[in-house]
Amino acid sequence: MKIAFFIAAAVMIAVALAALLLPLIRQGRQSGRPRSVFALALAIAFVLPLAAAGLYLLVGTPVALNGVAAEAGQPLTIQQAIEELRAHLTQQPGDLQGWMLLAQTSATQRDPAAARDAYEHVLKLDANNAEAMVGWAEADSMLRNDHMIEGRALELLKRAVLLQPDSQRGLWLLGISAFQHGQYHDAAATWRLLQPQLEPGSKVAQAVAEQIAVADARAGGAPVAASSNASAAVAQGASLQVQVSLAPALKNRLEAGDTLFVYARAQYGPPMPLAVAKLDASQLPVKVTLTDAMAMTPAMKLSSVSHVFVGARISHGGQPIAQPGDLEGDAGIVAVDRRTPITINIDKVH
Repeated sequence: MKIAFFIAAAVMIAVALAALLLPLIRQGRQSGRPRSVFALALAIAFVLPLAAAGLYLLVGTPVALNGVAAEAGQPLTIQQAIEELRAHLTQQPGDLQGWMLLAQTSATQRDPAAARDAYEHVLKLDANNAEAMVGWAEADSMLRNDHMIEGRALELLKRAVLLQPDSQRGLWLLGISAFQHGQYHDAAATWRLLQPQLEPGSKVAQAVAEQIAVADARAGGAPVAASSNASAAVAQGASLQVQVSLAPALKNRLEAGDTLFVYARAQYGPPMPLAVAKLDASQLPVKVTLTDAMAMTPAMKLSSVSHVFVGARISHGGQPIAQPGDLEGDAGIVAVDRRTPITINIDKVH
C-alpha cells in the first residue's frame, strides 16, 4: 500500500467526518448554538483521521488489503479498494481490522448505512471496541431525519466513554445527545471533560468553552459549581466513606467469584465513575473509602464536583458495565464534602 493511498484516505475520512457532523452543527445553530462549534467539529474531523493515517504508516499495510495491487502503473481508486476489501471480507468475515477499515471508508463515501453495518460486524467480533461504538452511533444519527442520538446509539456512546474515558469524539457526541434532549447540565459537564485534553488558548479550546457557556445558559444561567466546602476539598483531596451490605432476600443469589463494585459518579454528565473500588463480593458487609486516587481520569475526580451519585453493584461476570442479573443498591445523591458514613443496602436485581 503506497503512502499516497493513506494520505488520500485520511483526507477523505476527514472531509467525510466534517460532512457527517455538519447536520448536527446545523441543527445546533437553529437552536441558538454559536458558530464556534464549527471549529471544534472540523478539528475533530481532521485531527483524528490524520493521526490514524500516521498509525497505519507506522504499523504497516493492513492485512485486509494485502494483495490489493494497482493495475500496471495505474493508481488504485477508492471504489476498487472497497470492492477488493468487500471480497476479502466475504472470504474472511472474522477480519476485525478489515471491517473497521470498511466502516471508515464507507463513512468517507457518505454511506452511513454501510458504515453502520460494518461497525456492527466489528462489535460482533469485539463487543468492547469503543471506537466502533462511537462510529456506530455517529453513523446511526446520520441515517435519521432528525439526526438525534438516542436509543442504542446513546447506550453505545455511554459504554464507549466508560471503556475509554478520554475518547474525544465519544465525549463530543455524548454531549450533543444531552443537548439535543434538553439535558444542558449533562451536556456542559460532558464537554468539560474535553477541556483538559485541548491545548489551552487554542481555537478548539475556545469553541468548547463557548459551547459549555451556551449549555450553562440553557441550564439556568450558571454552571454547576462546587460548594465552598467542596472547593476546599480539591486541595486536600476528597473522600467518602461507604458501608455496603447485602439484603437477606438476595443472599441466595450471591455466587462464588462475584465482584463487588462501589462507585461514585457525577450528578450531571457521563456515566463514568469519578471513583470506583473493586472487591470480592464475599467480603460483604464491607466498609470502603472512595478517594480522588480512584479516579478513572485526572480530568474528573470526586473533588471536581459538588455532588455525586453513590452506588454499589455485584457483578456475576466481573464486568465493569452493568449486566442483567447483577445485584444493585445506591444511596442516591450526596455531597462530596460529607463526613459521615454513607450506607448502601444492595436490594435490587438489574
